[in-house]
Amino acid sequence: MIDPELLEKWDKEYFWHPFTQMKVYREEENLIFERGEGVYLYDIKGRKFIDAISSLWCNVHGHNHPKLNQALIEQLKKVAHTTTLGSSNVPAILLAKRLVEISPKGLTKVFYSEDGAEAVEIAIKLAYQYWKNKGEKRKAFITFSEAYHGDTLGAVSLGGIDLFHGTYKDLLFETIKLPSPYLFCKEKYGRLCDECKEELLNMLEEILKNRDDIVAVSLEAGVQAAAGMLHFPKGFLKGVRELTQKYKVLMIVDEVATGFGRTGSMFYCEQEDVSPDFMCLGKGITGGYLPLAATLTTDEVFNAFLGEFGELKHFYHGHTYTGNNLACAVALANLEVFEEERTLERLKPKIEHLTKRLEEFWELEHVGDVRQLGFMVGIELVKDKRTGEKFPYGDRTGFKVAYKCRERGVFLRPLGDVMVLMMPLVIDFDQMDHVIDTLKWAIGSL
Repeated sequence: MIDPELLEKWDKEYFWHPFTQMKVYREEENLIFERGEGVYLYDIKGRKFIDAISSLWCNVHGHNHPKLNQALIEQLKKVAHTTTLGSSNVPAILLAKRLVEISPKGLTKVFYSEDGAEAVEIAIKLAYQYWKNKGEKRKAFITFSEAYHGDTLGAVSLGGIDLFHGTYKDLLFETIKLPSPYLFCKEKYGRLCDECKEELLNMLEEILKNRDDIVAVSLEAGVQAAAGMLHFPKGFLKGVRELTQKYKVLMIVDEVATGFGRTGSMFYCEQEDVSPDFMCLGKGITGGYLPLAATLTTDEVFNAFLGEFGELKHFYHGHTYTGNNLACAVALANLEVFEEERTLERLKPKIEHLTKRLEEFWELEHVGDVRQLGFMVGIELVKDKRTGEKFPYGDRTGFKVAYKCRERGVFLRPLGDVMVLMMPLVIDFDQMDHVIDTLKWAIGSL
C-alpha cells in the first residue's frame, strides 16, 4: 500500500483538478477516496463519509453495487472496447433499444458519447445540420441566462453562467438569451406562478414569430441545476414545446442532471408530457460507474441525414470510445436495477420526507432560499437574510460549510454559496436525516 502522505504529495504535484483553484487546493487538506460501499465513501485514512452529492450527481444505486460490478466483470471477460465507426457491439445495440423504450414517445434514435457536454454538443451539431440538409439556412439558437450545458465550446455557447463562460466569450457563437425563468419570476412576481410563466412564453413567442433563422430552443429539463437548482414554473417546459412545434423550430432538452430518477420520474420530460426533438442524457446513465452519454432524437431528424454516400449528408462526428462495450453493459444493468429494486417507487416517500425536512432550513439565520425539484436540492446561503446580501465570493462560505460537514462524515461540494444535496437514490431515511441534521448544524455554525 502506498503511503498516504506520498499520495497527498503527488496529488498536489501532478494532478490538475477540474473546477478547482489549485493554489487553494494545494494549501488545504483534501480528501482522497479509496473505496466505496453503498452511500459511503472511504478515504485513504480510513474515514467514512456519506456521498451526499452522488459523486457529482451521477451515482444512483450506491457504490460497489453487486449487479453493476458483475455486469462489468462479465463484459470484461468478452471484450472491453470495439469501435462503433461502421461496426457495432452487443451492449450498445441492446442499450439503444432499451433507452428508446423508456424515453418519451417519438425519440427513436440514440447517438452515444462520453459525457453530458458531448451529448449537448452533438444535439447542437445535429440540429444545425438537420436544417442544412433540408436546404434551409438557419444559425440562431435560443437559450436562457444561467443555463449550463457543459464545457465544450458549443455547450458553452448555449450556457449563461458568466462565472464559468465569460472567459471564452470571444470563441463562442452568438445565441439569443431569455432570462432565467426562476430569477425572472422571483424578481418580478416574488414567486413562481402562471402569470410569470405566460410572460416568459410570450417573450419566446415574440422571437419565434419574428425570426425565420432559429435552429432550436435549448433548455435544461425543469431546473437550471448548475446555477444553484433554479427550477422553472410548472408547465413551462410544455409551453416551450408547444411553441417550438407551432413555429416549426427544434427543441433540445438537457436531461443530463435530471435524468434517471433525480426528479422523481425516470426523466423530467415525463412530468410535463413533453417529447422534444433531442434529449441529452449523461451522469446517471451508468449508475455512476463509467463515462457514457446519449443524445436521443426522432425519425424526422434521422431521416434528414440519409442519402447516397456522395451526397455528404451523413453526420461527421464520433469519438474513439463512442458506444463503449463496458459502459453500455453497466448502463443496461443500471436500468435493470431500477426495475428490480423498484427505485422510483421507493423514492417517492423519500422525496416527501426530504420536502418536510427542508422546511427547517428557513429558520436558519444565513439561509436565503431553499429550492427543490424531486431529490435535487439547493440551499442558498446569504450574509444578511433580511436584505438578501450575499457573502463575498472570495470568502468561500459554501466550502466552509462543506468542510464543516466532513467533521460528521458527510461529503458535499457546493455551487458557490449554494449547498447542494443530490443524494444517491438508494439512501435510506436514517442516512438522509444524518445528512440533513449535519448540514443544518454546519450552516448554524456560521
